[in-house]
Amino acid sequence: MSQRRLTWSSLIAAAAATAALGMPGMAAASGYWHPANNEAGFTTHPDHFKSSKTRAEVRAETEAAMRQQGGLSRFNSNSYPAPVQANGPGKTRQQVIDELVNETPAARAERESMLRN
Repeated sequence: MSQRRLTWSSLIAAAAATAALGMPGMAAASGYWHPANNEAGFTTHPDHFKSSKTRAEVRAETEAAMRQQGGLSRFNSNSYPAPVQANGPGKTRQQVIDELVNETPAARAERESMLRN
């Protein structure tokens, strides 16, 4: 029986793998959200949140962004997203059913191939 000798390179590789696998767990422990085995998948811990900005700095950045981008009115108005224009009178339910019933096999195959993509 031959014995395997541990080399420095295998020890360094094992230490690097251990560190790489342990880093995400350590990073999650100091975050605002922690992974959890519940319906949401996480728990929040507000006491772990640390910000380098003051409330006044955040408000000033928000106001500057609103001035540059035209404010939030485009998102709050009823015109976002743009309304769809009707291209003529609509069809009744019975007209649509009649079109589907009278459809040729080639037209049906084409319509079904468009729906698959």
